[in-house]
Amino acid sequence: MELEMRFSDHFRARRCVLGLPLALSAALVAAMAQAEEITVLLPGGGYPASVIEEFTAETGIEVDQQTLAWDQLHTRIITALVAGTAPADVIELDWSWVGQFGAAGWLEPLDDVLDPSALEQVSVLPIFQAGGKTLGAPYNNDFKMMVVNTAHLEKAGITAPPTTVDELLAAGRAVKEAGITEHPFGLPLSVGEATSTAWYLITMMYGGDLFDADGNPAFTDPESGGYKALEFIRTAVEEGLIDPASTAYGNPEVREAFKAGDISFILSDGPGPLSTYNDPEKSAIAGQSAASVVPNVSGETRTYGLPEALAVPSASGSKDAAVKFINFVMSKEMQENVYTLDGTLPTRKDALADLNAAGTLESGDAIVAQVGAVGPLFDGGTPPWYPPFSNAAAAAVNAVAIGQMSVDEAVASIARAAEDARAEY
Repeated sequence: MELEMRFSDHFRARRCVLGLPLALSAALVAAMAQAEEITVLLPGGGYPASVIEEFTAETGIEVDQQTLAWDQLHTRIITALVAGTAPADVIELDWSWVGQFGAAGWLEPLDDVLDPSALEQVSVLPIFQAGGKTLGAPYNNDFKMMVVNTAHLEKAGITAPPTTVDELLAAGRAVKEAGITEHPFGLPLSVGEATSTAWYLITMMYGGDLFDADGNPAFTDPESGGYKALEFIRTAVEEGLIDPASTAYGNPEVREAFKAGDISFILSDGPGPLSTYNDPEKSAIAGQSAASVVPNVSGETRTYGLPEALAVPSASGSKDAAVKFINFVMSKEMQENVYTLDGTLPTRKDALADLNAAGTLESGDAIVAQVGAVGPLFDGGTPPWYPPFSNAAAAAVNAVAIGQMSVDEAVASIARAAEDARAEY
């Protein structure tokens, strides 16, 4: 049926063209031939339809926006790039892919084509630089925080979000014992990057780092932050603070449970979804969600940035149009608009300042406090061997959560994977 409709539409268009004066029909055919279209491949819901429509109205460039779940997206992008083809004209570039993609030469440098205002206003731009070239335009200013249901805390007699790990465990137990939620902690524990990044954050809660100054694994000692983070996860699952079903959850499932009021703390989240959590049309807990700084054991909160960027594959056949789209959505006005529409936190400092001044930045005080404690996960940038390391870490965390590995076995497995990955690259 679809093929018949396309054929019928084509036939009617051809008949109309033939009926026009020769010069006019030639002009129409030329215009049709010159029409531009780009494909955009992003995670989640992508850009709101109104943003796509505004871009097309302003530029005349049609956009075929395609979206996939995170793991499927990564597989599709990698498969196409390895084959020397473009998965789309504009693609997602995660902070964790920069080393690998840069080393392979898969992306078009953007230094000379990005709007100068974006280059000046985006402080996390260096995360997307490799070999002295800017490979992505950061559009989502993501970093790890904790998110809490303030109403649940109040019902449990907790007057403020926990700031230490001990307070966090005590708060979770208090919420559970009060019968407010059966499983207070939300944490993704499936075999995916959401799980490995959650482990990294809990490692920082315990004051730890993934690697020492010489690049050796720093998480195998029982006194290390990484080891204690795995013990925390195991304990939380055993006590029912984390739903055992979370071993099949990524970030989307945890966030849906939070919006439904089924959990009280998302231990590893970002500030971007806050506006969605507090939107009565999208959430059952509107007005009850707030960001909170990451708990710690030292008196100083720590976290790391994991922004996302837009990139143009070197194999794209529509690079100029792709760059136009990137510059359009990277403007201050459009970043503010997208934040209002779907909660994507701007990467531009001037956009954040506008939103905060207007009082529309959700949990602004907590975000400002946390932003000052954002650091890189890897000194010197994300290494090209990060993806296999991340996969191994997620698999080991999942194995601990389902009881298939001890903590000792898990840290040994992750350390071996790190050494193997580094040797391969």
